Amino acid sequence: MNKDTIKGDWKQLSGKIKAKWGELTDDDLKQSEGNSEYLLGKLQEKYGLAKDKAKQHLKDFGL
Repeated sequence: MNKDTIKGDWKQLSGKIKAKWGELTDDDLKQSEGNSEYLLGKLQEKYGLAKDKAKQHLKDFGL
């Protein structure tokens, strides 16, 4: 999924992301606004994931 698609569909994606990773807050998602690097950092911070593992989770999710 490219950055333009992510930003265009962000409201739908953010709901799915929050359902999958419930520890991410609305503020986290609003702040990321489709920025996968920011989201990657938040997954690492909130879930204690290594960077490569967090990247794989985002990739599996389609981001």
